[in-house]
Amino acid sequence: MRPFTYTNAKNTQEALQETTATTHYLAGGTNLVDLMKEDVERPDQLVDVNNLEFNKIEKNQSGGWSLGAMLSNSDTANHPEIRQNYPLLSMAMLSAATAQIRNMATNGGNLLQRTRCPYFFETSMPCNKREPGSGCGAIDGMNAVHAIFGYSKECIATHPSDMCVALAAMGAKVEVQTTDGSSRKIPFNEFHRLPGDRPEKDTTLEEGELITQIHLSSPEFADNYYYLKIRERSSYAFALISVAAGLSIKNGMISRVGLAMGGVAHKPWKLSEAEDFLKGKKANTENFEKAAEIALKDAKPFEKNKYKVEMGKKAIVRALEQATNRTA
Repeated sequence: MRPFTYTNAKNTQEALQETTATTHYLAGGTNLVDLMKEDVERPDQLVDVNNLEFNKIEKNQSGGWSLGAMLSNSDTANHPEIRQNYPLLSMAMLSAATAQIRNMATNGGNLLQRTRCPYFFETSMPCNKREPGSGCGAIDGMNAVHAIFGYSKECIATHPSDMCVALAAMGAKVEVQTTDGSSRKIPFNEFHRLPGDRPEKDTTLEEGELITQIHLSSPEFADNYYYLKIRERSSYAFALISVAAGLSIKNGMISRVGLAMGGVAHKPWKLSEAEDFLKGKKANTENFEKAAEIALKDAKPFEKNKYKVEMGKKAIVRALEQATNRTA
């Protein structure tokens, strides 16, 4: 690990004033510190934001709830209001990592997780995300766990978060504080980037911006929801494919849909066309299979991850069926 300076910020203003181009905010550190140990991340300064006030779950003006960015994943997933009103989010968060990691990891940090692509972690290998211009070793290499949507010739990595897949399905918003003291809210589907020609940049955050809250709209999908995570083992493993499915069903008909996938792109992959197809349709397997075909029709797999197309279709159908079967 390389030398760095450490600042324990007492308030938001101090945290924002301390930032430079090589500053990282530090909360749980479950991803950042590992990357520093591997010499992948090389910050000159860490600004500890654990003491800031954004560590609560509060009612918001839209009739929903707001999640503090510095609150732990465990405290969020197990909060009574989240379990009751947003069980899809709770289910997704509790499928991630292990209890020990969830106790440390924060909501803001979860949004900023970096890819688990092995070429990103191995500093002797080419990786445009880690070292722009060095190439993408995965394109002609080991790409069995890589993207089938939205990639570029510069990067085919996938985003690792479970929480973010549920937030994409639910249409959350991310609030950030800017260095000039103002704030802005970013629709969740616009928060993460596709790689394009700048794969080193994962989000649309500007330099020095600090995530403070995640805003959820008024509760929906509290009765019909499911988060399906397909992985190589049941713990300490990231998703090969995941699906967050939320439905509003009345008299067997679907009125609202939230649907997103993980493990398939550089960002949580919102399935907007499949959502539109399902609205107004009967909640049955036939329609779920048609929605799955729509969702995967533009997939462009590589030789070693072709399995993700068929797996993805079956995962969508299964998640939607499980969500429907929760109806009393």
